[in-house]
Amino acid sequence: MIRAAFALFLMAGAGFAETETIISGLSQNRVSITADFDGSEILIYGAVKRETPVPGGPPLEVIVTVEGPPTPVTVRRKDRVAGIWINNAAVRVDSAPSFYAVATTGPLRHILSQTEDLRHQITLDRVIRAVGISSEADNAPDFVQALLRVRQNEDRYRLLSGKVELLEDTLFRTDVVLPANLTEGEYRVRLFLLRGGKVVAKQDRLIGVRKEGLERFIFTMAQEQPLLYGMLSLVMAALAGWGASAAFRLIRV
Repeated sequence: MIRAAFALFLMAGAGFAETETIISGLSQNRVSITADFDGSEILIYGAVKRETPVPGGPPLEVIVTVEGPPTPVTVRRKDRVAGIWINNAAVRVDSAPSFYAVATTGPLRHILSQTEDLRHQITLDRVIRAVGISSEADNAPDFVQALLRVRQNEDRYRLLSGKVELLEDTLFRTDVVLPANLTEGEYRVRLFLLRGGKVVAKQDRLIGVRKEGLERFIFTMAQEQPLLYGMLSLVMAALAGWGASAAFRLIRV
């Protein structure tokens, strides 16, 4: 009898843990970078699927992140020595997203606990990993914060607090604008449902970003045939200079 009651308790607990799941969609899952590409807007939308009524207690919150392909970055600090600005210390960031946006239904500090942030690596401080710290770098976190400031100024890193619309604790949507200077590769979209600072459901999706047309031809040539690419670049530069010179002579005449 006790075993049966315990089994029912475990089943009820498992069912409660899975009462809310995510059904989501993207306005597009592929972005083509062409010669006239000036950015793209992605609509991310979804619904909360439930097998039971809306749970009581803390309100539902939603976080959506969009992460571009990570790349290593070296952050340097310049100091003035004898009247000359020189690189005096450096920190190597082993993995920094080329693009990162966080859209939320409310302020992150109110809807996401530090424990869950550490577990799921949602905020930028958790996503970026700094390694290879040189002996001259006395305060490595300052270098990471400098990288954050630089990329936020470049509009590569964004915190879109309150930009996720949530209707009746069921339907949600947000728009994320991808900039013109996109890095080619797979962009990971992560969706989180939270209650009381804890993640209760999550889902991952992918957006493929790829150069097309002339952009793809030039990129492929530069990677696979660098000698030919360099020669063609010189020829095109020479032709452009000759054309400008000829046009100037005609204008003077």
